[in-house]
Amino acid sequence: MAILPNPKFTDDIQHVVEVMKNGDNWLIVTHERPDGDAIGSALAIAHILEQLGKKWTFLTETVLPRRFDYLEFFGKAQLASHFAGERFSHVIAVDCADEMRFQGLHGWIANQATIVNIDHHRTNPRYGMANYVDADAAATCELIFYLAQQLQQPMQQSLAAALYTGILTDTAGFIQPNTTKAVHQIAAELLAAGVQPYDIAEPALESRSAAQMHLLQMALANLTVSRNGLYAAIYVTRGMLDGAGANDDDVEGLVGFARSIDTVEVGMLFRETEEGTVKVSLRSKRRVDVSRVAQQFGGGGHVRAAGCVIMDTLDIAMDKVSAAIEAALVEAGLA
Repeated sequence: MAILPNPKFTDDIQHVVEVMKNGDNWLIVTHERPDGDAIGSALAIAHILEQLGKKWTFLTETVLPRRFDYLEFFGKAQLASHFAGERFSHVIAVDCADEMRFQGLHGWIANQATIVNIDHHRTNPRYGMANYVDADAAATCELIFYLAQQLQQPMQQSLAAALYTGILTDTAGFIQPNTTKAVHQIAAELLAAGVQPYDIAEPALESRSAAQMHLLQMALANLTVSRNGLYAAIYVTRGMLDGAGANDDDVEGLVGFARSIDTVEVGMLFRETEEGTVKVSLRSKRRVDVSRVAQQFGGGGHVRAAGCVIMDTLDIAMDKVSAAIEAALVEAGLA
C-alpha cells in the first residue's frame, strides 16, 4: 500500500472542494510570466474541473513558454488580450501570492466574484472566499495533489504530469531546501501514475534555445561577486535581450548561476523591463531570508526565493538591493 503524506489544513481543503463543486463555469488565473509551478497548477486545476464536469477557461497575460507544451491542455490557454467572452463570477487563482499578481486579468473578473485562492507563498493574505494556503509546501502543485486526493479523483497520467512539472521546477529538480519527505512521496505516486521523469525534466529544466544561450553568455560576462564572496549579481538590459534575440522568459533561471558560486549565500538577478523598471530575483542557500529583503521593496516570495520590482535605474536598483543584502548577511551572522 502506498505511503502518502498527511496534508495540513484539511478544513481549508474541504472548503475549497465545496466551493468548486458549487460553481459551473470557472476562470483559471495565475501570476504574470508563469513558471513551471504556475502552469502546472493551472493545468492541473483544469484537469480536476474536467473530471468534475465543470466548464473552465485559462487566461494568461502573455504567451506561455513553449518548453511546457508537452502538457495536456497547454494549447487551450488563451491570451487575455484576445479573449472576447464575458466576465467570470467564479475564479480559481493558483500560485498567486496576492491579487496584484494577476492584476492584468482583473478586467475579466466580475465584481464580488467568488475567488478560490490556492498558493504556497508565505506573504499570501488569504484574499479568496476559499483559501488553501500552506507556506511549507514546496509548490502549489503539492497542494493541488492533496486537493485531487480529497476529491477522490483518479490520478490520470496527464494530471500527474502537470503536478510533477510544478513540483520538479519549484524544487529545481529536487535539490532545493524545500525538497521534503512529502515531496518525494508525492513524486513516487505521480511516477506510479505514468509520469516518465526524463520526459518532463528535459524540456522543463534542461532545454534552452540558442537565443537563451547567447543571453547567458552575455549575462555571465557581467557577473560580479562581492568582496567577501557572500553575494553575487547578474544583470540583463533591454539591449542585451535585443542583441541575443531573446525575450523576458529567456531570463528565467539565470539567477541560479550567481547563486551557484561556492562561497555565495545570495544570488541576485536584475532585469530591465519594457516599462522602465527593474525586476529583481533573489535566491539564497541556507541562512538569508530573501523574502524579507524583497518585502523592503514591495515584493515578496519564499524564504529562499523571492523577488520585487524597483522603479529606478539599473545602477541604483543594484546599489539599493546590494545594501539590503549586506544588512541581511550581517543579521544572519555571516558578515
